[in-house]
Amino acid sequence: MTEHLTDRIRDALRVVIDPELGFNIVDLGFVYDIAVTNGEACITMTATTRGCPAAVFLKEGVARAATVPGIRSVNVVMTFEPPWTPAMMTNEARTELGFANSN
Repeated sequence: MTEHLTDRIRDALRVVIDPELGFNIVDLGFVYDIAVTNGEACITMTATTRGCPAAVFLKEGVARAATVPGIRSVNVVMTFEPPWTPAMMTNEARTELGFANSN
């Protein structure tokens, strides 16, 4: 059941688009972890840099999008460890954004 909720949350987070890169945060590799306990989702995520001006916007978008059926509350934790790199993106996102050779 928890795995199913985690998958539904991950799918729902695809609607959150980074305004600078124009791609969803899941495919960009910003979502580090999704844990569900007793109807509470804890999502650990990042942004491109520590001073990213879109970080608050992204965090708020994640909190709204993650409220899927079966989730009563959402806690979003922003971290910068490990630092985000283009290698964390899906192959599709890297290709689309011109990072096809990033490792």
